[in-house]
Amino acid sequence: MADFSLPKDSYFLGFDSSTQSLKATVLDSNLNFVTSELVQFDTSLAHYKTKDGVYRDASIDGRVVSPTLMWVEALDLVLDKLSKSHLDFGKITAVSGSGQQHGSVYWKNGSSSILSSLDSKVPLVDQLNDAFSVKESPVWMDSSTTAQCKELENAVGGALQLSQLTGSRAYERFTGPQIKKIFETHPEVYNNTERISLVSSFLASLLIGGYAYIDETDGAGMNLMDIKKRIWSKVLLEATAPGLEDKLGKLAPAHAVAGHIALYFVERYKFNKDCLVIQWSGDNPNSLAGLTLSTPGDLALSLGTSDTVFGITDDPHPGMEGHVFPNPVDTKSYMVMLCYKNGSLTREDIRNRYCGSSWDKFNDYLTYAKPLNAGKMGFYYKEHEILPPLPVGIHRYILENFTGDTLEGVTVREVEPHFEPVFDEARAVVEGQFMSMRGHAERFGMPSPPERIIATGGASVNRSFLYIAACVFGCEVYTVHRADSASLGAALRAAHGWLCSTKGTFVPFLCLYEKKSGNTSLKCKLEAVSDKNLVKKYALMVKKRLEIENRLVEKLGRM
Repeated sequence: MADFSLPKDSYFLGFDSSTQSLKATVLDSNLNFVTSELVQFDTSLAHYKTKDGVYRDASIDGRVVSPTLMWVEALDLVLDKLSKSHLDFGKITAVSGSGQQHGSVYWKNGSSSILSSLDSKVPLVDQLNDAFSVKESPVWMDSSTTAQCKELENAVGGALQLSQLTGSRAYERFTGPQIKKIFETHPEVYNNTERISLVSSFLASLLIGGYAYIDETDGAGMNLMDIKKRIWSKVLLEATAPGLEDKLGKLAPAHAVAGHIALYFVERYKFNKDCLVIQWSGDNPNSLAGLTLSTPGDLALSLGTSDTVFGITDDPHPGMEGHVFPNPVDTKSYMVMLCYKNGSLTREDIRNRYCGSSWDKFNDYLTYAKPLNAGKMGFYYKEHEILPPLPVGIHRYILENFTGDTLEGVTVREVEPHFEPVFDEARAVVEGQFMSMRGHAERFGMPSPPERIIATGGASVNRSFLYIAACVFGCEVYTVHRADSASLGAALRAAHGWLCSTKGTFVPFLCLYEKKSGNTSLKCKLEAVSDKNLVKKYALMVKKRLEIENRLVEKLGRM
């Protein structure tokens, strides 16, 4: 019988470089939690003057970026915190990580020599101060590339053809349109760029002291990769910018070894020189790994800065909405996902406006307003939304004569400036998001109802949210022991990559943890059970919501 055990007394380190923070999670050889540290960008690195980890450009509609050097400085800072917690870096056998998807970093010509000769006595930020041709990295919240999206879709015959080729139609936040925009608006900057990294491969590059490959899973979020062949699409590269393939480098499977840890980290933090760096991947794929999502009937809800719904399938059918990525922990299956830009920050905005900036009051208001919210339905877009493609704005409606049993005789009335009583706003923003998720998940071919939902992300600690999700989707909702599934998933992937490397072949992810199912870092806990009487009533509201949404898209849609 094959031995899939991990080295005794070894540690596995996983990072998550998200929109607002950099987190590190350490697991031991039994996959038990050891320690974690967090760097919040706005507070721990306040001199960059970001808000929610980004800059919103008032002069260019939809332009949202983050200072690249902030991410560099955060890496040293989180490692310093781990060092002060007396973590024995010498025990770390492998490292991997998670990066916010779609964000891109532009290395200036000649920067590879800086990267390969880092001085351990000098902080990274001081050595890489002049290493980037673009100082502010476009991130997933950016929506300024509408024209470039249409051009990439036209290059392959249309939006559906692009989706069938790459796994997604063109989206403004995707890296291909972002690169195209930089080439078209600042060709001199593009020509002074020798390598373009994703956030994931960028941080992996820092760790190995050289340019890391882009992994196939995160590479699928660029509108540039052939999803079936897992190679760059020549047609799309040529339609984006000249000489792009050389600047992107090669693709690699997510379980592959990116390299050994760079001497900088060996000398500065006392890592073992044999420590492996496993390919980094995107945050949502790492969450899939962290939730050990392996059953096609299950869905995951990630409730964070963005909200996502995702699952796995062996038979993907890319369409006009949603995304298909290669599964980061299985070489044959795929990850299917829906993404909403208006997540926690939008809920916080409603909390601040109507609930005295108090989550306790927000949760009280959720209970004051009854399920179905007396037919009140809100569409809340603090940022330009991805799904549906609608601009900033709030739209409120009441389904008059709605009893929950039929849509016959129901009329729709628009409401301004807010619902009365105002505590209905709290339920409207939460219920509305989950109804949208259910409607689009069904339209995308995801299981309905799911076997179960596993919830993660910062807002998954709110049991009131989870009960509403259970009633809308019609299934039980679980959480994992730790809400930070992306950094947990990265640590698990570090262990999995080490295992694959040691065995010299791909090892099924299940072999890593199947004998550790009672382990506290992986165990699921039942949080909410649906009220069966409400499920069919929500189904009617979902149907009506999609009708209203379609009309809004026809009138205001951005794509």
